[in-house]
Amino acid sequence: QVQLVESGGGLVQPGGSLRLSCAASGRTSSGYSLGWFRQAPGKEREFVAVISRSGSLKRYADSVKGRFTIFRDVPKNTVELQMNSLKPEDTDVYYCAAGGNLFQQKSEAHYWGQGTQVTVSS
Repeated sequence: QVQLVESGGGLVQPGGSLRLSCAASGRTSSGYSLGWFRQAPGKEREFVAVISRSGSLKRYADSVKGRFTIFRDVPKNTVELQMNSLKPEDTDVYYCAAGGNLFQQKSEAHYWGQGTQVTVSS
């Protein structure tokens, strides 16, 4: 079993920055890729970014490339998402997930965090 706990959401103005963090625990948690997805009310949960077990490989959704960066601290087993140049359309609940190698489909996620709200508004 893997537990994922997110933190760092909040309210930010357009053009601002926010950093999300996710702590993974559980005996097998270090064996998974870790990623971020987001979901707005009434919409499908969508892929944002994923990082490999070693932290050496990363993938991003086209909508966030160049603005968001995913990091992984392997010894601490945490994953962070640095979000810059935020737009109102980035407003969503952001979920941390653990899954297979560089997974990008929500169906490929094995475990989910509880989610953290990000609101981009003036």
